[in-house]
Amino acid sequence: MTQQTDKLLLLGDQAIALGAIHAGLSGVYAYPGTPSTEITEYIQENDLARQREIFCRWCTNEKTAMEAALGMSYMGKRALVCMKHVGLNVAADAFVNSAITGVNGGLVVLVADDPSMHSSQNEQDSRFYGKFALMPILEPSSQQEAYDMMGYAYDLSEEMKLPILMRVTTRMAHSRTVVKCGPVREPNAMNNNAVPANFILLPVNARRRYAELIGQQPRLKELAETSAFNRYEKGTERSPRGIVACGIGWNYVNECFPEGCPFPSLKISQYPLPEKWLCDMAARCDEIVVVEDGQPFVEELLRGTLPTPCRITGRLTGLLPRTGELTPDNVAQALGVPHDPAYTASQVVVPRPPALCQGCGHRDVYAAINEIVAEMPTAKVFGDIGCYTLGALPPFKAIDSCVDMGASITMAKGAADAGLFPAIAIIGDSTFTHSGMTGLLDAVNCNSPITVIISDNLTTAMTGGQDSAGTNKFEAICLGLGVDPAHVRVVVPLAKNMEEIKQVLREEINYRGTSVIIPRRECIQTLNRKHKQKKANA
Repeated sequence: MTQQTDKLLLLGDQAIALGAIHAGLSGVYAYPGTPSTEITEYIQENDLARQREIFCRWCTNEKTAMEAALGMSYMGKRALVCMKHVGLNVAADAFVNSAITGVNGGLVVLVADDPSMHSSQNEQDSRFYGKFALMPILEPSSQQEAYDMMGYAYDLSEEMKLPILMRVTTRMAHSRTVVKCGPVREPNAMNNNAVPANFILLPVNARRRYAELIGQQPRLKELAETSAFNRYEKGTERSPRGIVACGIGWNYVNECFPEGCPFPSLKISQYPLPEKWLCDMAARCDEIVVVEDGQPFVEELLRGTLPTPCRITGRLTGLLPRTGELTPDNVAQALGVPHDPAYTASQVVVPRPPALCQGCGHRDVYAAINEIVAEMPTAKVFGDIGCYTLGALPPFKAIDSCVDMGASITMAKGAADAGLFPAIAIIGDSTFTHSGMTGLLDAVNCNSPITVIISDNLTTAMTGGQDSAGTNKFEAICLGLGVDPAHVRVVVPLAKNMEEIKQVLREEINYRGTSVIIPRRECIQTLNRKHKQKKANA
């Protein structure tokens, strides 16, 4: 082990990544998803990670990432799996079962939640998943704590033989501050110490492991109550108010009281809930205010935990906003602390909603779709998750749904099953390999009369241009899934090809079976970056 004394200006995501590297990481597994993407990117670009040959290639989806990380842990190595909150839905089967199998090498599941839905479909709070899986949860309150927590998380994981859920939010992931580095640990040697029966979830093994997991809960509570990341300030013997602050909420409380909080206060960054401290606070206070970013996770739990009558306030009671992310302003208002009003944009500023880039191939695809759909009054276009989702906005207004990754194909199939014709699905290249392939197989097996458009820009564009798992493989994948070769068509989405594209759309939409059209042209942003790099190297 070597000692690092560097001070670095880091995003929360970068602090997590560096903390993992310094904790002896052997592999990171992830699918890009804001606000978690920068963790894997930092590891990919880090000199020590390259020197140690830490595995850091992108995965096809979050489920494959979770399973691969569990496989690395099985061999005694320390692994990190990263995703955004909706990605945890995709990984949920492996995630929940990993608490039953347990781990060998340390395993940290980093989930970045997105309160206010800056780039997401919902505001779900991943702490509920951790509680559901009976798994320890860590929630850093600062970038320094995020860095420091990684080493602790791996040690805790290996001590308890359990995966650890670390939860951050957008503001923590994407804000930046100075972080002081600590010791650098060597990666674990590979070992065969895993108990094979624990990883064979036949009922006889799963029942035993579940009972063992339940038996670990008192120890996990004890660890939370003695954790250096949880802090309880009792204050006076009796107080009208106590404050419970979780993760980044602790920062906002400290901003309200720069001279120190005048009330009993409890910082929670490690779960399960430290019930002993919470009960003590309830006995001292008439009211407990819960400051937590995301959903009212702790606030709800307190209502069923405290033996002493005590008023619980927070998001559920309207003291803090029920939706959106916490801010220093709404926390100050809730605590009755004088504060400057939040900045509001001038009303004369013209709204500028996001739009597809000029020169983007998706634009030509939507222009062609709109012309053809205008000829077919009953047509519905089922969209998917990616930058092409912006086709729902002006000037195109071209899609009728966008629910979750891969839903375009299966929704189109379901609509066709209900009698809709024509039913059209549009999905991006990365999303197709993430979770669209199984839907296409369903359609092929039923010979559903749907047209699937895989808009291929040769990258995972929405999250910054990461590698796309299926690049140069889509025709082979579609044929392998059983699509009739005569109905797998490739076009180049350029204005000069518009008549050809429209004709292909007409032909395949009118075909009463499953067809696939692949408009293929490189993302204008990645192409520009390549040109700039080429000029710089010339």
